[in-house]
Amino acid sequence: MTSDQPAGERPVLSLAERDRRWRGLRACMATRGLDAIIVGSFQGRERLESYLIDDFLDSVVVLPIQDKPVLLAFSTSRMSRIFESEARGVTTWVGDMRVGGGGAKTAEVLTEKGFARGRVGIVGFGPTAPGEAEGLLPLGFWTNLSNSLPDAVFEDFTRDFTDFMLVKSDEELALLRYAASVSESACQVMIETARPGVSEAEIYAQIMAEIYRSGCDARYPFLSLQSGPANIAWGAPRWLLRAEPPRILQVGDLVQAEIHTHYGGQEAQVQMSVALDPIDDENRRCEEVAELAYQAGVAAVKPGAAFADVVHAIEAPIRDAGCWSKTPLLHTLTFGSTGFTPVNRGQIENTREGWIEGQAQVGIRRGDLELRPGMGLEIEPNACLGNRRVNVGGAVVVTETGREELNILATRVHHVS
Repeated sequence: MTSDQPAGERPVLSLAERDRRWRGLRACMATRGLDAIIVGSFQGRERLESYLIDDFLDSVVVLPIQDKPVLLAFSTSRMSRIFESEARGVTTWVGDMRVGGGGAKTAEVLTEKGFARGRVGIVGFGPTAPGEAEGLLPLGFWTNLSNSLPDAVFEDFTRDFTDFMLVKSDEELALLRYAASVSESACQVMIETARPGVSEAEIYAQIMAEIYRSGCDARYPFLSLQSGPANIAWGAPRWLLRAEPPRILQVGDLVQAEIHTHYGGQEAQVQMSVALDPIDDENRRCEEVAELAYQAGVAAVKPGAAFADVVHAIEAPIRDAGCWSKTPLLHTLTFGSTGFTPVNRGQIENTREGWIEGQAQVGIRRGDLELRPGMGLEIEPNACLGNRRVNVGGAVVVTETGREELNILATRVHHVS
């Protein structure tokens, strides 16, 4: 269990890492001819401003190409949290902190820095995460910013920013490995808790308790949890979202979770499955196929490979077994590429599931992305037969010579009775 690890042994980020990030992003800005960039969380999933400040303050950060960055926090209580860290001996990353994070205040900072007629990149115009395909920049922020700076030129810097985040430094990988180890502990708790007669709510509570006890958080959607012998649904359990009682587990169920453990800006996802034996033959078949697909995906990860190559490797056992897939087979850790497969969907034609899946655009986003050492991937095959579904998977890092698997427990189904 990682929850017993002393807090002082948990990895942290240095000022050298801060400087690496700022220096690398400024090189991207120079290539684009930008004077500054604006990065805010705007309540987005990835909390992108945290990449510049090693913190999450619901803030906006202005990073000039040469001058020191400015942090704009809408609430004084956010500032007080920074002061508390400093009182505990932590060196914070940004010294110029101001109250007020709207578009007009951001324009004031840009004018102060001499960029009222400058070229400014904005992170958030373009896609930033699943569910944020059209960006996350609030209309009010954009209106106030652009009206305040009518002579400035604004450009989308979203992909430049998120692509830079894809290749992780040694310090970032240490955070990711720690988050993955906490995911392992959470998986073990799930194995120990999932039994016939237990409520989904109890499993959810025990998994999240292990994450919090280990000094981590969970990134939206935090914890997906579904159970039953033929439950194709995915996402948060129904009772978290509406007035509906938590399901009580039964013999023959598959209890499946997607755990989004998050530490210091790094997310280590796992897809965890527990079978309450005996399960039926179709679920056994899905289990076998999902595990084969995971191993095929791991074998395909290497520097220089295209993201699509790994997707197709995972897809092959699923296709050959006559299964289909509901959710992605692969995605980058940090928004970048995502891979779905359209194979064998004919089996759900003329069903309610087929009706909704027929409206989905199933394919690979940015399949030409070249894998580079330091990139993180989530290999997450799901094999479905009709409404039966098995999902396994964990985090994998691209290395100089191949790959490093960060998870073990979630890469296969665990059988209990």
